[in-house]
Amino acid sequence: MTSRVLAVLGAFDADHPRLSLSDIARRSGLPLSTVHRLVGELESGQALSRAADGRFRIGLRLWELGRLAPSLLQDVAHPWLQELFGSTGENVHLAVRDGLEVLYVDKVYGRHAVPIVSRAGGRLPMHPTGVGKVLLAHEQEWFVSAYLARSLERPTPHTITEPGRLSRELAAVRAQGYALTSEEMTLGSCSVAAPILLEGRAVAAVGIVVSSRRARDLQRLIDPVRAVAGQITRSYARSHADRR
Repeated sequence: MTSRVLAVLGAFDADHPRLSLSDIARRSGLPLSTVHRLVGELESGQALSRAADGRFRIGLRLWELGRLAPSLLQDVAHPWLQELFGSTGENVHLAVRDGLEVLYVDKVYGRHAVPIVSRAGGRLPMHPTGVGKVLLAHEQEWFVSAYLARSLERPTPHTITEPGRLSRELAAVRAQGYALTSEEMTLGSCSVAAPILLEGRAVAAVGIVVSSRRARDLQRLIDPVRAVAGQITRSYARSHADRR
């Protein structure tokens, strides 16, 4: 029963926040009759709620429970993300690696900053994003080799998908301590990102996204991004040690 409930809840994600019963059945792999019964129970318990169009979405009860999940990294990083946004006025986000993807765990943005596709709780491929390149560059050699051996997504004509070229860029990212992208994930956007390192491992990455019209500004943003990544690294290391 538990696995079936988790399959129903797992059908929802950032790209599919509202689903019909048939959608849930298709994405969960469960029979429609089973989904109908489980969704009814989850709705009664406020784990799911029904939208005006009849589709279902995650309910307030799950949101309340999710807020109880430990989030040391986010708690430590958020004030620094706010400071970076305040000093630059640009979209700032924090991401971690989850499998072969980047998972965005926090974001600070404003009305006047360039619109971006990342959102808290959302996922994107690693190789076209600044934060993803930083995380991938600091992974173990076997992981990088396996990642590059895949058929890599190409969101835009500027996305680097050639294994040799991407491998050389990852080496440069490791050497210089930051990553730059130019319209590789989204046309009209470019980014800079730096790693948050703990005991030599990149546990997360902080990045800024700006309009491609202001690509020249990326150079002046490298130092602020690296400085904030360093501050988060030190704060996180202290907090992590205190919890041991």
